[in-house]
Amino acid sequence: MEISFLTYLGAVLTAAVLTFAATPLVKKLAVKIGAIDIPKDNRRMHHVPIPLLGGLAIFIGFVVSILIFVETDTQVEGMLLGAVIIVALGIVDDMDSVGAIPKLFVQIAAASIAVLHGTVVEYISNPFSSGSYIDLGVMSVPLTILWIVAITNAVNLIDGLDGLAAGVSAISSVSLVVIAFIVSEPSVALIMIALVGTCLGFLPFNVYPAKIFMGDTGSTFLGFILGCMSIQGLFKMYAVISFAIPFIIIGLPIFDTGFAFLRRIFKGKNPLIADRGHVHHKLIDMGFSQKQSVALLYMVTCALGLFAMLLTTKSPVRWIFALAVLVLVFVVVSMISKKHHDSAANHCSASGIQNGKSPELPEEPAPGAGDNALPANDEQSRETD
Repeated sequence: MEISFLTYLGAVLTAAVLTFAATPLVKKLAVKIGAIDIPKDNRRMHHVPIPLLGGLAIFIGFVVSILIFVETDTQVEGMLLGAVIIVALGIVDDMDSVGAIPKLFVQIAAASIAVLHGTVVEYISNPFSSGSYIDLGVMSVPLTILWIVAITNAVNLIDGLDGLAAGVSAISSVSLVVIAFIVSEPSVALIMIALVGTCLGFLPFNVYPAKIFMGDTGSTFLGFILGCMSIQGLFKMYAVISFAIPFIIIGLPIFDTGFAFLRRIFKGKNPLIADRGHVHHKLIDMGFSQKQSVALLYMVTCALGLFAMLLTTKSPVRWIFALAVLVLVFVVVSMISKKHHDSAANHCSASGIQNGKSPELPEEPAPGAGDNALPANDEQSRETD
């Protein structure tokens, strides 16, 4: 099926403009119905109440764009029906928190609707034998549901910093768009371009300092669409795409969620109970600001996406992807190393340790020094974000 450039452009612009226009209205609705995120524990990085429900604007922009520009088939219809359930659950959860177990059952129901409409993994490439494939048989349905539910919650769990989930979802969607073009799946690319547009339309309101959060309404919706489309666009093309590609593209939320569950289990805690141990929390604890932490995680997501493209294409352009991955990895490692070095230096300075020796105290106070004098690093110590 041939799709014109104007169709792609119309899909991304429609999604972006509608989301951008709907977000202020959704913000007013959130305030009116009391869907507000109040910072009541140390997991939250904001210090003032912020309206939720931003995901409703994301949903509106995406669905309208799809209905206008995409020739929907059974799979797309099933995905949209499941997404309606996910968004409805998110709205209820943003207004009055729903327990983890009830949410899980509703998510399984939404994923099942998508599966019953044809979004199912029947074969995957064998990672241990080139050119051979594994028939999942009776396991195809439960494994597909597990994948969709896992990605739905993975994106939800990384939604801990301003602009993080929307930006990571946009970057992952761009990677899916490029790979869809590489393997000649224009309809998949069109749907994912609409998702990119809706994320971009929401980001101006969500980057630090955020004016509105997407809430579970948005993060679970984005995860659900990414989970479904990674199946329609990647897993089902088992003869072309490596088994690892979907895992790489959505690698950041998958790794963060998997590590969080293992960490909680090893500590004897309920794996479904949220804590302050996600990767974005670790970066904040290292001394990075919210903007710096989000930028780092954007770069990690870009590197993973480029690596997935590298594995997909056989043309000489793969070396450009490889170089871009190396550059991004170098920048990320350099930023983390510098922050670690600066933190260690500040700690030593605060402890009065220089070159392994305690500094000598002056015999008399320095001129002008008094009870109100501030240490040299006071500005830095008061900076929270």
